[in-house]
Amino acid sequence: MRLLERMRKEWFMIGIVLAIAGAKLEPSIGVNGGPLKPEITVSYIAVATIFFNSGLSLKTEVADSRLHASACVFCGDINQGSWWKRGDLPDPGIKPASPAL
Repeated sequence: MRLLERMRKEWFMIGIVLAIAGAKLEPSIGVNGGPLKPEITVSYIAVATIFFNSGLSLKTEVADSRLHASACVFCGDINQGSWWKRGDLPDPGIKPASPAL
């Protein structure tokens, strides 16, 4: 029973050792163009999963404060973008004056 408890506690390290042993025995699975397609899975899926798991581990107070901050930046960005619609920019049909000779 003690061994089973230890394995449950150290499941991650046991999984890493098994993954390394499997990669040593059959390296063709993880090469570029192999069945795991590491050029896609590592670049996109693994990174997205890491960020998703990090987001799940945030406390709700931290997430709420960051959402508020991003909403403020988003609203400010919209307000800044609306400045261009006031007509401050010259008409694109008007050609610039030629320099004086």
